[in-house]
Amino acid sequence: MLISDSIPLLWLCWFVLSVAVLVFGYFAISFLPRLPRWLVTGAVAGLLWMPAFFSVPGPESQLGYSGWAPSLVVTAVGFLQHNGGQIFLGGVLMAIGALLGMLITFFIGRRGRQDAGDDERADGGGNSGGGHNGNRDTVRRRQEGGAKARREPSLGR
Repeated sequence: MLISDSIPLLWLCWFVLSVAVLVFGYFAISFLPRLPRWLVTGAVAGLLWMPAFFSVPGPESQLGYSGWAPSLVVTAVGFLQHNGGQIFLGGVLMAIGALLGMLITFFIGRRGRQDAGDDERADGGGNSGGGHNGNRDTVRRRQEGGAKARREPSLGR
């Protein structure tokens, strides 16, 4: 059952709280351009979601406790217990998670821009069926009438 087993409950709570941290953090750094903002958010996501193995010794009558937990938690518990091995393992895994998060975010963003470029090329090229092409009309109106470009509202830059 979910409530009786603490590790799945830990992961569920950790996931919900980390999503809130990522969303609020993304909006908090809205002064940055879009690419660095996404890279920072990806790095923080990697830090938060990278798993690590841990082991907590118990009293002599019990075996102790071990399993998988977020590497940030493993590092914090290792720091509190003065366990250098857990601190090192958690720190290395957090660094790997941050790099993986940045790389995944970069490639997803790059792929999204390529897909958007493909859509623009598909709309802009060879539209001879009497349809209307908004981009060409807008450019022509700006060149002829000198009208100001309309700026759409946005949350960031």
